[in-house]
Amino acid sequence: MIQVGMKHKESVEVTWEMTAEKLGNEGVIVFSTPEMLSFLEITCRHCVEPHLKEGEGTVGISVDLKHMASTPIGMNVTCECELIEIDGKRLVFNVELWDEGEKVGKAVHERFIVDMNKLLKKIDKKKEEYCK
Repeated sequence: MIQVGMKHKESVEVTWEMTAEKLGNEGVIVFSTPEMLSFLEITCRHCVEPHLKEGEGTVGISVDLKHMASTPIGMNVTCECELIEIDGKRLVFNVELWDEGEKVGKAVHERFIVDMNKLLKKIDKKKEEYCK
């Protein structure tokens, strides 16, 4: 059962593939903001996934992210989320990200519980209509 107060934590070691330089920002060999965003979405998804009903999933609908400090290759980033609000199918998470030295990011992230079959049918219909 999904409940306010649920928490989840994951860690990842920063590699070159996760850096701003990989995205074209030459010489900036640190954990990129898009990777931070992806990592926090995954962490929040993993927080509630085990508690969803058969056939349900979640999709991200908004993120207010502040990337506060740089993390070089080889350091670990830990993301911890807490489910702070449930409004029907809308879930709101408070998220903090740390490396070994300091807090590197914080966010409020919203996800929506969806029926995966309905979502995939809607996507297929859109592809058929617009991707000819």
